[in-house]
Amino acid sequence: MEPATFDLLLGPEGQHVLREATEAYGRVDDLVLGTRLRAAGHPPDLVAAAIGQVALRRRAASKMGADAASMYFTPDALEQATRTPVAAHRAARLQALGPRTLVDLGCGIGADLTAFARAGLHVHGVELDPVRAAMARQNLAALDLSGTVEVADATAVDTSAYDVAFVDPARRSGRGRTFDPQAFTPPWPFVEALLEQNGVAKVLPGLAHDLVPEGVEAEWVSERGDLVEACLWGRPFAGASRRASVLSATGTATLTDEDLPEDVPVGEPAEWWYEPDDAVVRAGLVAAVASLTGGRLVDPHIAYVSSATHVATPFARPFRVLDELPYREKQLRAALRERDVGTLTIKKRGVSVVPEVLVKRLRLTGSATATVILTRVQGEGRAFLVDPVTASS
Repeated sequence: MEPATFDLLLGPEGQHVLREATEAYGRVDDLVLGTRLRAAGHPPDLVAAAIGQVALRRRAASKMGADAASMYFTPDALEQATRTPVAAHRAARLQALGPRTLVDLGCGIGADLTAFARAGLHVHGVELDPVRAAMARQNLAALDLSGTVEVADATAVDTSAYDVAFVDPARRSGRGRTFDPQAFTPPWPFVEALLEQNGVAKVLPGLAHDLVPEGVEAEWVSERGDLVEACLWGRPFAGASRRASVLSATGTATLTDEDLPEDVPVGEPAEWWYEPDDAVVRAGLVAAVASLTGGRLVDPHIAYVSSATHVATPFARPFRVLDELPYREKQLRAALRERDVGTLTIKKRGVSVVPEVLVKRLRLTGSATATVILTRVQGEGRAFLVDPVTASS
């Protein structure tokens, strides 16, 4: 979208077209809707922009909740935008640490900027793309939040005037999405320099541990069961070396490396299995789950925990062991058919199995539903029939 088109979208005619598109979207085919709006005399670029915004707002609802209905997006900026609960979690952490002013370097359409402003911080956004900058400015206003946004190169900003410099490096290059931190924008050395001072950085959850600078906290965050990001907290803000934060409808639960036991046993599985949350796994805190559940690791290199007792924990999903099954495919098929299994879920770690392929090869036709864990126990492949336990079980 061109800046002039976005300006037009914010004007009286643009807001009228946006309301028309919002009311008709989903009830009328896009082509029919566009034809109707153009026939009413509205510029084609404005019509396309309005219909595009309505579609993006619908997509954004899963990330941004009710805020999405009044915000503005570009497709790439929405893809990188932080989910509202995750942004709120980060903003609340910063609020508790006491800073008052924050600069968001490369603020995009303002997903984090609005969360920081909502938490009471005095915020200033910096964005090189003029359309995204205008959207960030408008999104603050739409949510009745205070803050300023300027069009500038984030790497040229003096951050010393702010208590916090937040950065969410763009992870797209001319070739598309990149997973190489050295190809981020701003570049990785710039991020590292910020973290030595007053920086906080949102990064990919797959970031290698050895890229985290000394004295910086790496926090992996999951929300609604999805591992969504890692956040690096610069030296002034670090509270641990590694942290796993699990966000759910009931609140936020956190483990750190300080929760790790001095030693954790490795041994045969007991009656209960625990599948640690992916944030816990990425943070390297599986042993802390073993300690919390009074359990043990089934293999020193596998992220499964087993215990003789059922312990409700937000950091892992529990499974009750019903039986051990043969690990070899032919014998496993026979055992499942004997139990009249037709619908099978396979969970696996540490074994060379593609669950969907194996399920298809087993050719089960029964009426029962089952879950099987395939994994290594002290180096040996094993199979277990388990019952997933929900919070209400």
